[in-house]
Amino acid sequence: MAIKSQPKKVELEYRYDFQFDREWQGRFYAIKRVSPIVAESDTEIVVITVYTFYY
Repeated sequence: MAIKSQPKKVELEYRYDFQFDREWQGRFYAIKRVSPIVAESDTEIVVITVYTFYY
């Protein structure tokens, strides 16, 4: 019986914080964080989802 190895799925998280200083949904926020979640292979980077946080 041969065992096939599966490629390891690696998800990477990047973060970018920037000055927001605006109102969003009725509340004032100074900072907005954008965090794309990506999967990387040898030839490409695929964005899986993007999270946005307000502080």
